[in-house]
Amino acid sequence: MTTFKMTIAYDGTKYQGWQRLGNTDMTIQGKIEAVLSRIYTRPILIDGSGRTDAGVHAKGQIASVELPKNRIDPKSLGEINHYLPEDIQIMSMVKADDRFHARFNAKQKIYRYRISVSPSGNVFERKEMIRIEEPLNLEAMRSAASYLIGEHDFQSFTAMKSKTKSTVRTIESITVTALSDEIQIDFLGNGFLRQQVRLMMGLLIQVAQGVVKPKAVKEILDEKSRANTRAVAPAKGLCLERVIY
Repeated sequence: MTTFKMTIAYDGTKYQGWQRLGNTDMTIQGKIEAVLSRIYTRPILIDGSGRTDAGVHAKGQIASVELPKNRIDPKSLGEINHYLPEDIQIMSMVKADDRFHARFNAKQKIYRYRISVSPSGNVFERKEMIRIEEPLNLEAMRSAASYLIGEHDFQSFTAMKSKTKSTVRTIESITVTALSDEIQIDFLGNGFLRQQVRLMMGLLIQVAQGVVKPKAVKEILDEKSRANTRAVAPAKGLCLERVIY
């Protein structure tokens, strides 16, 4: 078997997230594995760098896969994409070290959240961003975001139910960029918990709307409780941009 590193892009709108599920075939991982298994006429499993929630997109999801030797040729990538849905595509597939594992070897990830502030909305990218018509206080949002940077216990910002797994993560930066008709918020961290980015984003939007004070973010972080982080930003605004190794 030969190990490959796959870079995957997908529109997550109609899928139940990345991870394969036993009760539906509408997952990204499930769709790719089904196509690979069909092409190579044997069960093929892939390992992603991490899960994305239902409705979340990716431009640079990474997966590792072992494929039979002497069965790889330049047509393989095109054949795989031919059988995949148009909203899931393998952007590249390169040979990797036999020890490469997409999840275990990942060092950092970049997620981007997009907010449309155009009065007319964005017709062609409406599935990739949320729309907020009221003015947003971006300086307040940046101030609030500063409390989330660094190594923290993000128990207040996860839907993960397990009490045995660590909820400590490190966020290197949160960058808020104002463009002419949209706002982009980029999160760079060593890893993210289930719904962490969407929960942080939901609170940051509340701060920008004046519903929550920026300093309250630190208090909520220190509480280590979901009691005050019930606003989950819609999944469609979130995209996994890049995984860094």
